[in-house]
Amino acid sequence: MRKQPRQARSKAMVERIIEAGRRVLTEEGYDALTTNRVAVVAEVSPGSLYQYFPDKTSILDEVIERYWDEVSERVTASLADRIAPTDDGDDLAAARAITDALLAALETDPNLLRVLSEELPAARNRRRRATLERRVRDLLSTYLTLRPEISSRPDPSLTAWVMVIALENLALRWVLDAPGFDRDRLLDEIVALVGGYLAS
Repeated sequence: MRKQPRQARSKAMVERIIEAGRRVLTEEGYDALTTNRVAVVAEVSPGSLYQYFPDKTSILDEVIERYWDEVSERVTASLADRIAPTDDGDDLAAARAITDALLAALETDPNLLRVLSEELPAARNRRRRATLERRVRDLLSTYLTLRPEISSRPDPSLTAWVMVIALENLALRWVLDAPGFDRDRLLDEIVALVGGYLAS
């Protein structure tokens, strides 16, 4: 952003611009994202838009940043509660919780996820996705360190990395491909996959 809005009216206008950028991306795709198109959807003049956003890239960056922040917050908030050790004998609850949280977060806006994953250059998302992966990986690594009996793998940090990358990619493909399988069955299959990996 070129400058930060100070007044309530300016803040509201900036929010409308960012939301309009998200709507254009979601409904019309990356190629349709122009400052003029965003100004029309936001119902602001191009001059007002340029006060805060010098070009479409600055709008795009803000939309991407907010999207991955939302996903990250949903996933980590969900995991913080569900990843705690349980007494029910279900040592694979963490894998199911991670995947379920990722699916739920990614399912909230599959159209925007599709644009970000398939229409934008990979570099535009890399840093933001890496931040999400790191947050989830740190939680899972802590869980595996505190529960050494659930895994035969020698390095909890490496195990967490492998699991997070695998689970993230499965969740992305599930949301983007919509393969038609029952969601609970998918979670069962992922738990079986992770169980075999942790036991090997």
